[in-house]
Amino acid sequence: MTDLGAPEHLGALLGIALATAVLVVAARRPNPDWWLKTLAVVLVVDEVSWWAYLLLGGVPGSLLALSLPLQLCDTAILITAAALWTRRPLLVEVTYFWGLAGTIQALLTPDLPQHFPSYPYWQYYIAHGGVVASALVLVVGLQIHPRPWAVLKVAALTIAYTALVGAIDLVTGANYMYLRAKPPTATLLDVLGPWPWYIGTAALIGFALLALLDAPFRLVRRR
Repeated sequence: MTDLGAPEHLGALLGIALATAVLVVAARRPNPDWWLKTLAVVLVVDEVSWWAYLLLGGVPGSLLALSLPLQLCDTAILITAAALWTRRPLLVEVTYFWGLAGTIQALLTPDLPQHFPSYPYWQYYIAHGGVVASALVLVVGLQIHPRPWAVLKVAALTIAYTALVGAIDLVTGANYMYLRAKPPTATLLDVLGPWPWYIGTAALIGFALLALLDAPFRLVRRR
């Protein structure tokens, strides 16, 4: 199990931070379209390779319980790729809010049993780091800022998606989005109380994070 603060963890975070800084600067230079689309393809290939790895038995367990791309980060990766490719405002907003309010937590407290330099290690950090980096590239680099009511729209989409995943968890016995139990590794959910209370607490914190992430742009809009 990856230890928080271990060299393999801190090294990944440092690499992602440096890559993000470079990409944000590059996004402000002329003609970023080709490498933004290349990054979109990289994210999709990285995600699809994980599905193949699971289907080929890379992780023991039920296929329905493990291999469906239903974790919020899985969906965020595909939405991020679409946002990089099209730069449509709603896709950018979902990428920004989900990436910085949710996916970044998966980087800080990774649910990752495998270690460097295994395939799951690289896949995990490329996927999650790619979402966070892309969110900042789109909003800070390209300056595609969230619009009015973006927080409420993204919150509504998140609630609807969570309800759908909860129904699938109930039918399959899976634990996508950790709606039936906390992950086995240490995460921020550990301090939010027992099941099911941590779900409601996490939802309130999530909404507060969305509002906080929107605050700088809300001030700009008022001016």
